[in-house]
Amino acid sequence: MLTVHAGRVRGRDRAILFGSLAAVVAAGWTALVLWGASPWSAYLSHKGIAHGAGPGETFLFVGGWTLMTVAMMLPTTWPLLTTFQAIVGRRRRPGVLVLLLAAGYLVTWSTVGLLLHSGDRLVHEAVDSIGWLGAHTGLIGAGTILVAGIYQFAPLKYSCLDQCRSPLGFVMNHWRGKSERREAFMIGVRHGLFCVGCCWSLMLLMFGVGVGSLAWMFALGTIMSIEKNASWGKSLSRPLGIVLIGAGSTLCLAAVLPLGPV
Repeated sequence: MLTVHAGRVRGRDRAILFGSLAAVVAAGWTALVLWGASPWSAYLSHKGIAHGAGPGETFLFVGGWTLMTVAMMLPTTWPLLTTFQAIVGRRRRPGVLVLLLAAGYLVTWSTVGLLLHSGDRLVHEAVDSIGWLGAHTGLIGAGTILVAGIYQFAPLKYSCLDQCRSPLGFVMNHWRGKSERREAFMIGVRHGLFCVGCCWSLMLLMFGVGVGSLAWMFALGTIMSIEKNASWGKSLSRPLGIVLIGAGSTLCLAAVLPLGPV
């Protein structure tokens, strides 16, 4: 009877976690849709923020990036969240610990958004100061696609994927339970770092097309979820890399070669 009761409790907790995660993700998508239809939609794209943007504009962009992370990346952590919930289920407040893990994960990705925004300002400055680059700005987007394709073959990507695809081992390696709240948060931060390691190049594509592009968000989010969690996910990585390298190379050539008769 105790085993049956425990199973029911775990099933109930799992359902609550799923409902909470689904609600948060749905709220993220809804917020992005409403934001994209508002007068402040420019702040969802790096193109809409001047390279001399102040702290307020930077804050808005990072906020939009974080919402995108909630919508795209948080669902991919479902195996980690359920594993961690099962391990801490007998703690006094397991829900708080799961929430702290998710918060740590989002902090990592928000930091990435801030770094990308800072890097984008440097790119704008380079375009302004280098005449040839300013005349061939298409190379920036094309180069982004090419880099994303090349990274699909990088050993680092697969090393990080292995960490993401082994949630039980990952939690057991980092959970001691002595300072439970700090450890829960840091597990989220560390898992976020490995997630960045396997997904940063595809998220860079998302940065290039604009945070508010919902169709691209859905497509790339689905791809990254499959790569991280499906048993056959790794088999998708290299074919996708070939497609991206082909597209990036073609666009690079189109950006530098003259069109029409000379």
